Amino acid sequence: MNHSRRISPELALGAGLILLSELFLVSSGMVIKHLANDVPVQMVVFFRNGLGLLILLPWLMNNGVSAIKTDRLRLHFMRAGVGVVAMTCLFYSWGYLPLAQAALLKQTAPFFIPLIAFFWLGERIPAIVKVAILIGFCGTALVLNPQEGNLNIGVIIAVCGAALGGLAKVTIRRMRSSEPAGRIVFYFAFFSAILSFLPAYWIWQPISLTAFFWLFLMAGTSTAAQLFLSKAYGLAPAGQLGPFTYGSVVLAALMGWLLWDEVLSINTLLGIALITGGGVLAMLGKTLVKQLKN
Repeated sequence: MNHSRRISPELALGAGLILLSELFLVSSGMVIKHLANDVPVQMVVFFRNGLGLLILLPWLMNNGVSAIKTDRLRLHFMRAGVGVVAMTCLFYSWGYLPLAQAALLKQTAPFFIPLIAFFWLGERIPAIVKVAILIGFCGTALVLNPQEGNLNIGVIIAVCGAALGGLAKVTIRRMRSSEPAGRIVFYFAFFSAILSFLPAYWIWQPISLTAFFWLFLMAGTSTAAQLFLSKAYGLAPAGQLGPFTYGSVVLAALMGWLLWDEVLSINTLLGIALITGGGVLAMLGKTLVKQLKN
């Protein structure tokens, strides 16, 4: 019997953490959609980061200042700057696009990551990944124009957010050798809270206690999703875990249908199939290339 094909405990645990992370991510998106007409997106982004930072303070007090000592401060700041813009795009899409569509377009990041890593880190793009990127962008084109000629600005914003999210993930790759998950998450919340304050202050408006409760819940679920995701990628290779992130699309489609009566068009469903297939192929591409060489 070939034991090499058995799923390792690390991979099984990592996959479980990925699915848990996606559950919290979709929960956060549902809260954002609920608040979309009452709280401006700039304020939602600020509260997500500010309250997320407060949630992380017990971790900092427990681990001490030594836990955030770093010589990669510039990369942490860059990741936060890019991340705030990406988060603003993502939160806009959560609020104003069908839930499944927003979750799906976030998952176009794997098509941008190899391109960014090629130009920034000099990483080679295998042929199979190039094919996957082409498939994914064909799917994105279908989602971009599901109403036969009516360009959806919300979809464009979501795709831009995914591209910036890909850049943020490549930045994390640069820091992975020396920066643990907790430190990365802390500095992201710290710098993002500072950077997102000015746009929020510019359009600030009073919010109710009920809205504040929802904002706190959104910050908690978003922070939990990020922590579980960072922990998962420390257990197993990203190429093996990445396909599990598409579980959020199924969950978002179900929740959007149950809570908001959202029905997806045929073009969008075809786009979902292409983006999901291309995304899985892109993440498994390097692993497949290695297997073929062996």
